[in-house]
Amino acid sequence: MTNILIIGGHGKVALLAAPKLVARGFAVTALIRKPEQAADIEKLGATPLVRDLTTLTGDDWDALLAGFDVVVWSAGAGGGAAERTYAVDRDAALAVIDSLERLRDSGDAGTAPRYLNVSYLGATTHSVPEDDSFFPYADAKKTVDDRLNATTGLDYAILGPSALTLEPAGGFATPTADLPREDSHTSRELVADVITELAGRDQLPTDRTVEFVDGDRPVSEIGR
Repeated sequence: MTNILIIGGHGKVALLAAPKLVARGFAVTALIRKPEQAADIEKLGATPLVRDLTTLTGDDWDALLAGFDVVVWSAGAGGGAAERTYAVDRDAALAVIDSLERLRDSGDAGTAPRYLNVSYLGATTHSVPEDDSFFPYADAKKTVDDRLNATTGLDYAILGPSALTLEPAGGFATPTADLPREDSHTSRELVADVITELAGRDQLPTDRTVEFVDGDRPVSEIGR
């Protein structure tokens, strides 16, 4: 059985993804920060794991991630103070990548889990000004995505949805010049569907950054 860890397990996308992954026959563990969130995770058929990801050391991450086949980064500070945003969206995410590299190079395991990193559309080319309240998040995501793209030997994909909505999922479309980024949206359920699709594939897309918005193409075609 494929063992999957969702980091940020009580977020809106994660709560949609967990039951879809369970339905596919995966064993799902959701890393959450608050003990009172555990019951919500259990109702989805997943296993809660209560840890504060901002306090985990490198050794902690190594021990934790080594037990999984697929790791999904779906955590986020959710706005607010820049310090908190950088601690979660940048520093903790970078710590996970560092750990994956150590697992890749480990003489014991030699193989790192597959990694699905939920980012956002255009993160690596953003032009958000530093005085914008969105800048810490944009800066954190760019730093992490650039770091991940600089790695070698990891099996990963960066997911780039547009502005997230709570609408039901349909299909997907790939952003083009005829589909302006600023006018596009992506259902959170569609993000969950993409996570489920990529987690179950034998091979991830060769283009490691998979950008998508709401459309009418079936998710089974994404990245192909």
